[in-house]
Amino acid sequence: MTASRSAARRRALATALVLSLAVPLAGGATAFAAAGDGSSGRASASAAPAADTRSTAPLRLPRPTGPYAVGRDTLHLVDRSRPDPWVPSAGARELMASVYYPGRHGGGHPTAYTSQEEARLLLEWWKKEDLLPPAAYADTRTHARTGVRPAPGRFPLIVLSPGFTAPRSTLTHLAEDLASRGFVVATVDHAYESVGTAFPGGRVLTCRACAPVDEPGGGELATKGRAKDISYVIDRLTGGKNAWRHARMIDGKRIGAGGHSIGGSGALAAMTTDRRVRAGMNMDGHFHTRPTGLGDRPFLMIGTETAHTPGVEDGENWDEIWEGMDGWKRWLTVKGSGHFTFTDVPVLAAQAGVVDPEAPLSGERSEQITRAYIGAFYEQHLRGTPQPLLDGPSPGHPEVTFQRH
Repeated sequence: MTASRSAARRRALATALVLSLAVPLAGGATAFAAAGDGSSGRASASAAPAADTRSTAPLRLPRPTGPYAVGRDTLHLVDRSRPDPWVPSAGARELMASVYYPGRHGGGHPTAYTSQEEARLLLEWWKKEDLLPPAAYADTRTHARTGVRPAPGRFPLIVLSPGFTAPRSTLTHLAEDLASRGFVVATVDHAYESVGTAFPGGRVLTCRACAPVDEPGGGELATKGRAKDISYVIDRLTGGKNAWRHARMIDGKRIGAGGHSIGGSGALAAMTTDRRVRAGMNMDGHFHTRPTGLGDRPFLMIGTETAHTPGVEDGENWDEIWEGMDGWKRWLTVKGSGHFTFTDVPVLAAQAGVVDPEAPLSGERSEQITRAYIGAFYEQHLRGTPQPLLDGPSPGHPEVTFQRH
């Protein structure tokens, strides 16, 4: 990805996050009407008329659709075999992971969406800390619980990587839904690649990689680093020195990877270097490596109609990757979607009654489409359950177009 395109993607994140975070909360910020500023990526704000038009309901994620309760553990992982690629002086590569798993109903304790400090840094990064108290965003209601007893049996593992600058929390509704359907899901924060991630010892690591990734070769460096991170997470969850107390739940022969934006690019790169990854997917991410060595392993590409239709700039990037894949593959585009449609962002924005004019697909439809197609992909290719939804256009999802099918 060129420097200008990478910067444009981060400006899009700024606008999208502003849309979702500018929630009219009692005792907090006023509501505002947002419109993207193409030069700065910030949104304009105007005061809400009267207090009686403001919602006091907390932000909440949609309820998972599967039969299992959802447990969640948080892991700090340190790969001492390599230094951090962005800050070598920091020492070994560090990761934070949230592991969601199928659990038994009853018991456990609520989990936080994110910490207040991480929320504060996110708001300050986009110069919108005056619009929403960090606690309001941090307190977004989730459905996963800590201390949940694991469900009996062994389950496929899926490792999910977020977009550049975005924290792993932006993939929460998808992770919770997959876990409720019988998958163990690890969402990963990569050190120095988000606007702010909390690590043990009171450390919060910020985006030291944001400038280097815009340099020539930066996208490829980030992608290959993500691939190594994904493989290391798999090592620690399935290898002899397990980092997770419920590692026996994982079926090490059924492993998938995926991600949003550069996280999806990293998932493809992980498949080219790690044969354990049996299925991969990319949610609206530009690719930075070739699909060499995939063989017949399946890959799903799902993205925006505007950027990833064949013939447009990023569509040509996907065209090249598509031609290099020999196994099962699907290329889907979603009408009315934006770069962050496949994350939590539009779900939270919808609760504020705010629509991004450049991505008018509703938060509810964004969530439903993301869960339906990503879930179907992993059901078919990690569990072996045929999914007619992946065979072609569906009347239940008219926004989804099958490209190159």
